[in-house]
Amino acid sequence: MSPEDMKAAAGKAAMAHVRDGMRLGIGSGSTAEAFVAHLAEAVGNGLDIIGVPTSERTARLCVEMGIRLESLDDIVELDLVIDGADEIDPHLNLIKGGGGALLREKIVAHAAKRMIVIADESKLVDKLGRYPLPIEVNGFGIEATRRSVETVARAHGATGEIALRTARKGESLVTDGGHLIIDASFGHISDPQALACALNAIPGVVENGLFLSMAGLAIIAGDAGVRELTVP
Repeated sequence: MSPEDMKAAAGKAAMAHVRDGMRLGIGSGSTAEAFVAHLAEAVGNGLDIIGVPTSERTARLCVEMGIRLESLDDIVELDLVIDGADEIDPHLNLIKGGGGALLREKIVAHAAKRMIVIADESKLVDKLGRYPLPIEVNGFGIEATRRSVETVARAHGATGEIALRTARKGESLVTDGGHLIIDASFGHISDPQALACALNAIPGVVENGLFLSMAGLAIIAGDAGVRELTVP
């Protein structure tokens, strides 16, 4: 299967976990968007759900496809959130934020009773860190914050670049929340929990892209088909 076919297959398989009447967190990124297409089809056929999107892009897509949305301020607790990931380790710990929506994704995931992550098999890793870790930061004092992130990263074995993410024309990428993103290349993260705590202790850090002990199920698509992974 092509990568697009894998994303579509994972998104379709996730629909088996969506029930009528659910309050559903809807993730961001290309795999989550493949899920939205299947969700919209089911809604068109009578499925009744209320969606809470994790990004402005996802919200626009849902509105275009006829999926009813509400704010997390109006729905305090969600039944389920379905989202993609940049990396998934054997314990279903994740790196997320490649699309720049990590803060809202983590808020929505924390508000949900269950989290299902959908991905193609290329996202599976033995240890987190091959993909640069996104860190959402305040724009004020950005260089001081970047240096502090660099200090923490080096203390945790990072040897790669610690860089401010840019968008088109070389300008800094700005998240839906009005923040910036620093990408930290580790190669591999030996202690994700300790790293997450150290990063969040930096005053300029808003949130980091480590999603630890949040996903209970991963739906993985590959050339051999779709399989489900659970926490060992």
